[in-house]
Amino acid sequence: MPFLVIPFPAFQPVLISVGPFAIRWYALAYIFGILFGWLYARALIRREALWGGKPPFTVADYDDFIVWVTLGIVLGGRIGYVLFYNLPQFAAHPLEILEVWKGGMSFHGGFTGCVLAVILFGYRRGISILSLGDVTCAVGPIGLFLGRLANFVNGELWGRPTDVPWAMIFPNGGPIPRHPSQLYEAMLEGLVLLILLAIAIRMGALKRPGLIIGLFAMFYAVMRTFCEFFREPDVQLGFLWNTGLTMGMLLSVPLFLAGVGFAALALRNPKRA
Repeated sequence: MPFLVIPFPAFQPVLISVGPFAIRWYALAYIFGILFGWLYARALIRREALWGGKPPFTVADYDDFIVWVTLGIVLGGRIGYVLFYNLPQFAAHPLEILEVWKGGMSFHGGFTGCVLAVILFGYRRGISILSLGDVTCAVGPIGLFLGRLANFVNGELWGRPTDVPWAMIFPNGGPIPRHPSQLYEAMLEGLVLLILLAIAIRMGALKRPGLIIGLFAMFYAVMRTFCEFFREPDVQLGFLWNTGLTMGMLLSVPLFLAGVGFAALALRNPKRA
């Protein structure tokens, strides 16, 4: 037991409630994540110097794409959570699948939905799918940062028991001090990843279509795996096969390998000119 334990702030998951309608921090995280990501993407597209010439699509194209990627993130994230993390529960109570306001989104599912949105929109518009994916991945950490903060506000996805000085006792995590793993993920998967990708863009990564996709996938997989050592596994899953591995770690393996493939392909091809 640590000498000092930081009390968990008395957050309310609902910001405003009017009758049956409620505005939750969790929903706002998605809304503002998409909004700020969209604004950042528009700024990247406008800077021709980052592309080595005229960008492969316009700001107007990306404005139209926002609807597609929003649906991909939300539907993919929810479907991924249902399939990977709690299938027996939702199979027994299928209507609960629609209750997204209660939380329960999978990054890996959301990423898959985002990939499908990029492919379908790029094919329909006849624009570079790899470059569209690069911009989308470049702005993605903004949503990850806000989403992890929302997990912290909700007091969910808490960390493993610990005696570090900054340990917290979460309302639904029992009397045991735990790692605030949501904040670890917000910093690494959000801010640090955003900065690393911004540096790569500054160094000319957008001139090699697919490189930002690869870097995002590799960096995220490594950071997520690292954070999983501090995060309590989902109670309905626990550790996989009694090995100490978690579902988050397992799903990060193919993501990392895909990132290596995208990065290798991008570096092998000539720069945009």
